Amino acid sequence: MHHLRLLSPSFTIQNPRLCPSHSLSSLHSSTAISFTPQSPLLLSSTMHFRGKRSLLCRQSDYFQQQSFTPPRQPPNDSSYGGALQPRVFVGHSIYKGKAALTVEPKPPEFTPLDSGAFKVSKEGFVLLQFAPAAGVRQYDWNRKQVFSLSVTEIGNLISLGARDSCEFFHDPFKGRSEEGKVRKVLKVEPLPDGSGHFFNLSVQNRLLNVDESIYIPITRAEYAVLVSAFNFIVPYLLGWHAFANSIKPEDTGRGNSANPRSGDFEWSR
Repeated sequence: MHHLRLLSPSFTIQNPRLCPSHSLSSLHSSTAISFTPQSPLLLSSTMHFRGKRSLLCRQSDYFQQQSFTPPRQPPNDSSYGGALQPRVFVGHSIYKGKAALTVEPKPPEFTPLDSGAFKVSKEGFVLLQFAPAAGVRQYDWNRKQVFSLSVTEIGNLISLGARDSCEFFHDPFKGRSEEGKVRKVLKVEPLPDGSGHFFNLSVQNRLLNVDESIYIPITRAEYAVLVSAFNFIVPYLLGWHAFANSIKPEDTGRGNSANPRSGDFEWSR
């Protein structure tokens, strides 16, 4: 087991999903984290409070989930340490004067095959949760708005330059009878002085009569942390860690059996 210790002066942040009104008692934190190679990303929380800025935001078409069911995971074997690993829930939060942003990775889902192997049935994603401020160092998580970043959208953010911008549009009900009744637009734009980016989430929900826009400025350092976290977690969202952990010396000649064309190697022709 590897051990990672992140140090900064101390405070405690509650899980925003467990407490409707989020309150911070001080401005610093001390976090000790342990993780295994199979655990998802572990990050500390960062907080800054900046002056008010304004921005509008847009999004892309991918699925959007407000609630989640436990995904199916491949069973642990000797390559995972021989025993079931405990589930770990992590998130990285950024707090500003007008809003808070929490970033959480969500794992891929796997489907068992007749052969006993597993195949990725749905890629993982990163869940963004935006909560407006409800007072000084307090956030209203009952009014939070969420946005699920697909692997491709994460790639767009990773490759975003200091002066670049991007936007993503989501319709959670695309292809269903409620299509067009909920529109989410996430827009990421550079700050005027080049010191970071604005994240702005706009949500129009005709089902709940909601029309809200939540924006938060992200400094260059905070954005660098997000990019580093994204780079780390993307292979896990694709499920490639499960494939790597399943490789055994006696299996090297069999190829990737989840792919029906796995034996059709370029160099075997």
